[in-house]
Amino acid sequence: MSNKDRYFMQRAIDLSRKGMQSNEGGPFGAVVVKDGKIIAEGNNCVTSTNDPTAHAEVVAIRNACKKLNAFQLDGCTIYTSCEPCPMCLGAIYWARPEKLFYACSKQDAAEIGFDDAFIYKELNLAIPDRTLKTVQLMNKEGKEVFEEWATKTDKVKY
Repeated sequence: MSNKDRYFMQRAIDLSRKGMQSNEGGPFGAVVVKDGKIIAEGNNCVTSTNDPTAHAEVVAIRNACKKLNAFQLDGCTIYTSCEPCPMCLGAIYWARPEKLFYACSKQDAAEIGFDDAFIYKELNLAIPDRTLKTVQLMNKEGKEVFEEWATKTDKVKY
């Protein structure tokens, strides 16, 4: 890891501490870097905003996309104080940065009560076997919209 990588990771760790100490949420922070500069930051704000999706990575991605006026983080790197949970990892993949660095592991997070192992296990189960009752409804009607999308000529692809 370069000195710049350490600098950006330290900023993510500092954000995790700041958010925790100010009771905004759990001890998680993230930064998005482009062209060697931090363009966006985020810390966990779940409890202060009553938003279960307000994880540090998601907050940082939202801030970065807003700043870049883009829905993808081309040419960006994300530094996060902890290995991303399944939701954040999905968001990171959708944002398409070039690289991801993390400090603490998901095992480290589990040791302090942030255990996402059950979600990883659930994702590997067949839908009927999952804890969350999930029912497919109105597939035909839903597919009609998909068919419209498939033929839409002025769509923005992503």
